[in-house]
Amino acid sequence: MSFCFNFDVPAQTTNPEEESGVHLQHGQKDDAAKPIEDRTKPAEPVKEAKEHLPQSDPQFLLTDAVAETITIGTLPPLHFLNETVFEKTAAEREDREEILLRTAEQRSDLISGVYEGGLKVWECTYDLLELIEKDGETFGGKAVLDLGCGAGLLGILALKRGARQVHFQDYNSTVIEQLTVPNVILNCQEEDEVDSEEDKQGSGKGKVKEEDGCEKKVKDEEKDGISPPKKRAADLSQDPLLAKCRFFSGDWSTFLALVKKEEPHPKYDIIFTAETIYNTAYYPALHETLHKLLAPNGLVYLATKSHYFGVGGGLHLFETFVEQRGVFSLDHLWDGEDGLQRHVVVLRFKKPL
Repeated sequence: MSFCFNFDVPAQTTNPEEESGVHLQHGQKDDAAKPIEDRTKPAEPVKEAKEHLPQSDPQFLLTDAVAETITIGTLPPLHFLNETVFEKTAAEREDREEILLRTAEQRSDLISGVYEGGLKVWECTYDLLELIEKDGETFGGKAVLDLGCGAGLLGILALKRGARQVHFQDYNSTVIEQLTVPNVILNCQEEDEVDSEEDKQGSGKGKVKEEDGCEKKVKDEEKDGISPPKKRAADLSQDPLLAKCRFFSGDWSTFLALVKKEEPHPKYDIIFTAETIYNTAYYPALHETLHKLLAPNGLVYLATKSHYFGVGGGLHLFETFVEQRGVFSLDHLWDGEDGLQRHVVVLRFKKPL
């Protein structure tokens, strides 16, 4: 897949020390010798975090929705809004951030500090799903955070496989409200009842296509632009799965500050994060968030590419950053060899010596 990144960074006031750091960042020889943590600084002002509560009638979010389903091995099917249809109907959606308009106008998958790519399901998400299927993780009774969640497929899987609670976080409020929450609602509806009804009506047949080894099924009525059959509980706002979820937007530093106000503040047994280390400027906030929110014996699953062209980040730089901080150990779980190399790694707290 090709990438289109657009950096639209407003001018900022800097002090002499910051200016010195910027000059080093632009190519002085001392740059290579400095620790990564000293060479990174936020590219944009912080974006205040907030929690999003599902609407009293969350089914409203699925009006005229066209969904597709991904099935990987023995994992439960994961339903999510069709990306192409979502893009074509962007003008009809509520978007106070105007990211739908700006990404369409600039034909960009990312506008630094404005839109951080959450409307796409990136390849490494599928890599992590396949690894989970292979390892047989069930998430029973665990607290899970889907950090930089986008469509929320990783958190949704944990929800459907017995997680005690699942929190979703994305930089953009539009992504949370228009994509993540609707996707969670799609998956909260009674699957067994739907499958039984579709078998009776013969509507379960549809188009199946392969994508990176994953089956993606689009039902006949969805191909024709017709919403799939209603799959609602009597009152979705009271759905037991939805009740386990919380949704947040904002940058990582303000998200961390927001949840730390709670007493006790959340600690997560598992933190998922996919395709989030493309910009070295974000490493300090990401690392601090992982450090403060991971439970003592918790695991961070990170899916990423080796390098993000046009942005500068990648796994090697992040591994170096983590090593410099000395908080986590990092182990490779899977390394892809084809094309632009992709990886899945796990972080855990280092054991005291």
